[in-house]
Amino acid sequence: MKFAFPLAVAVLSILSACKSDPISGQTQDQVEVTSTVTAVDVPNRMLTLKSERGTNVLVETAPDVNLSQVRVGDVVAVTYTATISWKVRAADEPAPIATTQASVEKEKPGEKPSLTVGDSVTVSTTITAIDIPGNTVSLTGPRGNTLVVEPRDPENLKKVKVGEHVDITYSEALAVAVRPAPKK
Repeated sequence: MKFAFPLAVAVLSILSACKSDPISGQTQDQVEVTSTVTAVDVPNRMLTLKSERGTNVLVETAPDVNLSQVRVGDVVAVTYTATISWKVRAADEPAPIATTQASVEKEKPGEKPSLTVGDSVTVSTTITAIDIPGNTVSLTGPRGNTLVVEPRDPENLKKVKVGEHVDITYSEALAVAVRPAPKK
């Protein structure tokens, strides 16, 4: 899965969202969209879904999706979650091992179809400049690219130093689940 928005956008939250602990923090955004199954075509692996806005969408499913468990009226829920975590560490502390992780979870046999996929990447940056009057901090990444960030809480700039590192982890997950039709 490709990241939905670039890491540069993600670091705009650095030193900003968690005013009580500016040395580390986390932000998270989550969106859920639901649709109702209006038709199931098992031989052709197709579902017709009616969105919350009333539009019909035809979806071709993967060969391993158990369509025999899906019924007209079932609800298909799609949840997208993006999380940004960061931690400031001293210049002399060793860097964490750079990681990229992917995960996939599927339903158990006999359950309604569901799938969760996720990706996570960690990048270490270095604080290369702090401009307290201008309310900005410059972060330089491992490839030498620099991003100027404006924290929400200007007091956080007084708590960091040039040369310290900011380790940023960006994670995203997409979950798709079929739920039984609501009881009437």
